[in-house]
Amino acid sequence: MRRLLASSIVSSIGVACATALVLPPTLPAAAATASRADSVAAAARYDLPGSTRSLPLRPLGALARAIGSPAAGELGLTRRDVRRFSMVGVVWDDPDTELHGRVQVRTRATGSGVWSGWQDLETHNDDAADPGAAERASGRVRGSTAPLWVGDSDGVEVRVRAESGAPAKAPAPRTRAASGAAALPSGLRLELVDPGGQGGAPGTPGAAPRTGTLGAEPAEALAASAANADVAPLGATEIPELSRAATERELRTLGEPELTAAQRAKPYIGPRPRIITRRGWGADEKLREKGFVYTKKVKVAFVHHTSSGNGYRCSQAASVIRGIYRYHVKSMGWRDIGYNFLVDKCGNIYEGRAGGVAKAVYGAHTLGFNTNSMGVAVLGSFGSHKPPAAALRAISRLTAWKLGLYGANPRGKAYLTSSGGNLYRKGKNVRLQVISGHRDGFATACPGTQLYRKLGTARSTAARYQGR
Repeated sequence: MRRLLASSIVSSIGVACATALVLPPTLPAAAATASRADSVAAAARYDLPGSTRSLPLRPLGALARAIGSPAAGELGLTRRDVRRFSMVGVVWDDPDTELHGRVQVRTRATGSGVWSGWQDLETHNDDAADPGAAERASGRVRGSTAPLWVGDSDGVEVRVRAESGAPAKAPAPRTRAASGAAALPSGLRLELVDPGGQGGAPGTPGAAPRTGTLGAEPAEALAASAANADVAPLGATEIPELSRAATERELRTLGEPELTAAQRAKPYIGPRPRIITRRGWGADEKLREKGFVYTKKVKVAFVHHTSSGNGYRCSQAASVIRGIYRYHVKSMGWRDIGYNFLVDKCGNIYEGRAGGVAKAVYGAHTLGFNTNSMGVAVLGSFGSHKPPAAALRAISRLTAWKLGLYGANPRGKAYLTSSGGNLYRKGKNVRLQVISGHRDGFATACPGTQLYRKLGTARSTAARYQGR
């Protein structure tokens, strides 16, 4: 199957195309809405690629200082000046160790000098590569909180308090034991992420789309763009939306062998939505591992929220994604950003993990169920906040198209085999909604109660877009 080209072959194709990319890329027509223009306008150039600073946490409480042990009191950092950053998170050594406690940060806004109140970081960051996968067994993967978007900042304070009576290490599969000494994971570090930007100091959102020729950029950027060559011009910053009829014609050219003759004759597929590419949101392709990893098909779409807070503007969404990407790769040790797609509060859709938006790219989003699935993450936190209607509509449009490429009914159910997690043992065949929430495959609050409640509407809307 053409979608299952070996990663080395895809990479070599991208490099081989370099000579064909010396001309300025042909860009799709500009979007009409302000939110769409803002999202592309925030894309970064490689001249300001961003940075990550890692600071070890120290004992804060008097008892902890006396004992010299993180098992007592608090760990953290007192107020300090730091280089500018916009996203913050906490990581630790063992990805199989859970942090049972509370993590809070305060940050100082650059320019105004005003300190925020204490903000909580979500300690159970359950997006992950599957057990036994090469990505998880690399030796670089770390435990982590979810990242929090705080905006352009130059001061920070953090405190981590252990939860009384909770164990430091959860027995496999990652479940909480009934008793144990209060402790914090070893190797706790604060990660300060500058997502990079254009036309200003690091961390400042850009004011214009990426310019210059793709041929002048790294080989990894060439390969990432080449992976989308079946749906967009090489070097495109966005993949334009198509009509239903044009999408059906494209489906036949993509040549999916899983589709039956009947499905080809009368396909159920939603119109392809507009998708901002990795080039469009300013991915530094040198960060990720080379090559791509594919699975066979896409049978289930898992919906997530990023738990990164709702305090971003749509013009900052590209910066938020660059921050998450850097956090996933540099701080958590993954091969690439974990999600296959991301959606912002204005309904813009972004390409996530590299490998091609129409292909079955193997992600790191739902521990135990990354095979034959995709992960769609909405930027924000939706435990108590209702998801915007534009974001829900984007989920429906995206899933109607992508699931339609593989003949899946958004209102249907499908079987996936668990590779191990805290809900289903390894090898268990699990029947799931074709559009599921993260919590359906793993014991987690994700995608937040308010977003999870809306998935029924997303299923119905996506099925309607498919013409069912």
